[in-house]
Amino acid sequence: MTATSLPDTSGATPAPDITISEFGAQKANSILASSGKENAGVRVFIKSGGCSGYQYGMAIDDRELDGDTIVYDRGVKLLVDHMSLPLLRGSEVDFVENMMGGGFTVHNPNATSSCGCGHSFRTDSSQAPDGEGSGGCASH
Repeated sequence: MTATSLPDTSGATPAPDITISEFGAQKANSILASSGKENAGVRVFIKSGGCSGYQYGMAIDDRELDGDTIVYDRGVKLLVDHMSLPLLRGSEVDFVENMMGGGFTVHNPNATSSCGCGHSFRTDSSQAPDGEGSGGCASH
């Protein structure tokens, strides 16, 4: 039996896989403009590590790789690889400023627990890699 997707005839626009806040877009556009890379975007990815099992990563990237999901939001090109997408689906990239400085962060509805540092998270369907997931934030 083959599964078939029917076209969406409801007229509703599907939600993007990942978004960026207005303030995040302002900061990202400023960084992208000064990067010297034509057609660059913000690559958002997940890697094993951190104190909760997974870590967020971001980089300026002018390459579009096979399997990438590319979303344009608020004038920013966001690139997500096919392995990271399931863990990032529905997330919002933001920029926060506090007494320690500022930086990009990810508001991820898939994270069921996260480290106090905000750079590391875990989902219900994931286990931390062996030797990780315990201790404080010093592991990043």
